[in-house]
Amino acid sequence: MRMETPLGRVRGLGSAKSGTHGWWLERLTSVSTFLLFVWFLVSLLRLPALDHKTVVDWLSSPVNAVAMLLLIVSTFWHIKLGMQVVIEDYVHQEGNKIFLLLVLNFFTIGAAALAIFSVLKIAFGKGAA
Repeated sequence: MRMETPLGRVRGLGSAKSGTHGWWLERLTSVSTFLLFVWFLVSLLRLPALDHKTVVDWLSSPVNAVAMLLLIVSTFWHIKLGMQVVIEDYVHQEGNKIFLLLVLNFFTIGAAALAIFSVLKIAFGKGAA
């Protein structure tokens, strides 16, 4: 005798067929975000000043720009994963859930794209200000 709901049989998802992947991604993005934030804070503290020119020069370095891009991607991916779990767990009306997940996806992709564009503009164009 199978202990699945009809919807579970249609979707083909049972115990640990989708949740484990999301759980691991959350853990990996939290670790990568933490490590990259430590790098970011240490790097900023090592700068002689925090004025605009110094920070732009620092971010123009390829190593710093790539690390900052990784920090942006990791942070927004982690935000998306965490908020998705909250929405899926605590929003019970299907229409509201779908709407909030769409807003979440548009927000995280849009904000990450803006941040990535800003870093690339500084890295390749020395930042127009």
